[in-house]
Amino acid sequence: MKPTKKLTISALFIAIFIAVLGATAGFSFGAIQVRVANALYALSYVYPFLVVPTGLAVVLSNLIFGGLGLPDVVGGFIVATVTTSLMVLIKKLKLPKILVVVPTLVIPALGVPLWLSPILEVPYWALVVSIGLGHIVPAILGYLLVKAVEKMNI
Repeated sequence: MKPTKKLTISALFIAIFIAVLGATAGFSFGAIQVRVANALYALSYVYPFLVVPTGLAVVLSNLIFGGLGLPDVVGGFIVATVTTSLMVLIKKLKLPKILVVVPTLVIPALGVPLWLSPILEVPYWALVVSIGLGHIVPAILGYLLVKAVEKMNI
């Protein structure tokens, strides 16, 4: 794929991520969150070049909608980048595609509470459970999105 096409897809991805997160902001932040936009993480399975743009999309989203400061911005970038890097690894290792649900569930559930717990003064494990449960829907949607994109061959 040509660099200009990758850049265009990356910019569109960031815009779509921010738009979806903005439309669902009411339940995408805080101790109880269902981040539907995180379903888009799975696209890095199909398009590995989206790892860094995904991190940037989370940075911008957290700056625009989050309001929890620098730890949320930096932490969100790290969690998104690790999550999407694992998607790429799953594909490189030729593991079953369904495994894309695992990073979407596990990495945010274990990572985000590291900074949210002290900021919100909510116990770490309570946030792990809450965020983990909230990522079930995005994880499943992400897997379905990967299947659809591959089927459409875009």
